[in-house]
Amino acid sequence: MIRLLQSSWLAALAGCLVYLGSMVVFLHPGKLQLAWKAAAEEKRAPADEPSWKFTNPEFDKWVEEIKHQREAIALRDQQLQELQARLDSERQELNVATQTVYQLQAEFDKNVIRIKDQEFNNIRRQAKVIAGMSPEGAASLIGEMPEDDAVRILVTMKTDEAGAILETLSKTGKPEAKLAAHLTEKMRHALPPDTAAPAKPSS
Repeated sequence: MIRLLQSSWLAALAGCLVYLGSMVVFLHPGKLQLAWKAAAEEKRAPADEPSWKFTNPEFDKWVEEIKHQREAIALRDQQLQELQARLDSERQELNVATQTVYQLQAEFDKNVIRIKDQEFNNIRRQAKVIAGMSPEGAASLIGEMPEDDAVRILVTMKTDEAGAILETLSKTGKPEAKLAAHLTEKMRHALPPDTAAPAKPSS
């Protein structure tokens, strides 16, 4: 055996093998590395896969559900915004209508002369006193009163009594005639008090 190892032909054979191996390593390192990498990929366990290549059906389903929920929320938000805009428009129209009614009521109250219940008896007494005066004296007194007070008294009188006073007032002069016409017009808008007493319950 020792002779075989010491033989020249065995030494030459070993030298050739070492030479060929060195040539393969130094002349084709890329191919050798690719071969090693391919072998390593084949031996790699599924657990060694990168995280971005990992797939989970349940996770994909969860992501899809979240996407649908976001779309539903976006649609509901758009509907709420449209409803809010419609409510704002209707509220603005209601405010305009309310303001119009308020202005009409204010204008009506301005033109209408109301006789309150608590002052009705006093006005009726004044009307009775003035009705007992001569037409000239009553016309002169009515002409000196504030217009609203004069209208309240004239409305409380009987029609013929108020007519006689206004006729006498209109014959006094042009300003007085204009005043008589104005008082007559305002009498049309005078509201008497609601003196009707509530019905008593039958025993």
